[in-house]
Amino acid sequence: MVAPLRPRAPQAVLFACGLNSVRSPMAESLLRHMFPHALYVKSAGARKGELDPFAVAVMAELGQDISGHKPTTFEELDDWEGLNFDLIITLAPEAHHRALELTRTLAADVEYWPTHDPSAAEGNREQKLEAYREVCDSLLSRIRKRFSKVGAASG
Repeated sequence: MVAPLRPRAPQAVLFACGLNSVRSPMAESLLRHMFPHALYVKSAGARKGELDPFAVAVMAELGQDISGHKPTTFEELDDWEGLNFDLIITLAPEAHHRALELTRTLAADVEYWPTHDPSAAEGNREQKLEAYREVCDSLLSRIRKRFSKVGAASG
């Protein structure tokens, strides 16, 4: 019997969403804090947005400061440092389509993790924060599952 193929351990990971203002910066920070020396981690958006203050607040609850994050597009990232990633994790359909276009000329794996955009949440401040916390918890769970072998490999 042949064992199922496991995803290879990446060296450089790019998280991507629509505007690089909520989901991808959260995921970037979570993974970077989990493996500060084992992986190179960045984030980008299909389009450029503005950093969301609710995302900043939720990450601060975890002791992670993303307030200095500057939303970046795929094109800007490519111009500044190149797109030298071996894994692109997309969190929104628009970013996924853009990543698939890029992999025509890049040797990168693409994984799609459909992730709800909490910025559409309605209600008072606490209800909105709860929507962002749910997205953060979901991302953290997926990251832990996907990258559980990285720590062992780098340790």
